[in-house]
Amino acid sequence: MYIKCWGSRGSIAVAGNEYNKYGGDTTCIQVVAQSGEVVIIDAGTGMRKLGLALPINNSLNYHLLFTHTHWDHISGFPFFKPLQDVKVTLTIHNSQFYTLSVKDIISNIMALPFFPITMKEMQAKVIYQDDSSKDFSIGSLNISTIPLSHPGGGFGYKFVENGRAFVFLTDNELNYPHPGGKTVNDYKEFCKDADIVFHDMEFMPDEYQSKKGWGHSSCTDVLDLAIDANVKQLGLFHINQERTDDAMDQMVKFCQDMVKKQNSKMECFGVAAGMEFNLL
Repeated sequence: MYIKCWGSRGSIAVAGNEYNKYGGDTTCIQVVAQSGEVVIIDAGTGMRKLGLALPINNSLNYHLLFTHTHWDHISGFPFFKPLQDVKVTLTIHNSQFYTLSVKDIISNIMALPFFPITMKEMQAKVIYQDDSSKDFSIGSLNISTIPLSHPGGGFGYKFVENGRAFVFLTDNELNYPHPGGKTVNDYKEFCKDADIVFHDMEFMPDEYQSKKGWGHSSCTDVLDLAIDANVKQLGLFHINQERTDDAMDQMVKFCQDMVKKQNSKMECFGVAAGMEFNLL
């Protein structure tokens, strides 16, 4: 399993010299199965750069999963260049958010007055697939889902291949019971023994006190979960739009120091755009 981050910023894309290290694009993750299938998680602004890179790969068949459909997770979709390629097949997993399906939501944003081109004018073949159960497979990837604790809900994903596991839980508030969300113990079990976990860690503990209920976690809550779950590598995700590279480095160091204090061997890092991982 190959994993690459194309965007890890939260809420809105940012630009400037103070954001060069971690990047300014919003959520988009690429997962490639050993069997060759390309899976895309979320369509934030990072999806634009991913679309420019994808044609160099062998596969022209892509799968798109959504954690949820807030703006920072869908705003890159209209600018995904493979949509203009007649050779491309894009399978979109047609989850339900609020009262709308992903198909409905995409149709709404890909229309006037929001965008000048509709889905019908795109050249790629787009298939909307309704998954019949929580667990499904794409090629050699076995995929499990879990409801997120976030306003309006959403889904977290676990990818397992050859006994190795990658968990993606962004926009997930661990210690605030949003409707439909799960308990901390449920998320802990979902992450148990995972090789890599990317988890929403938008706030420092002092910041979180005034942000409870916003749908994002304090880094200390996530550290406790990951250490208890015996996670091997933990990536800090959903980087606040105001958090500069220097401030993010300070957060990473704070978390690494806490990991050491708890005598854990877990590796902790900030997820930057462009980061790549191989789970073989």
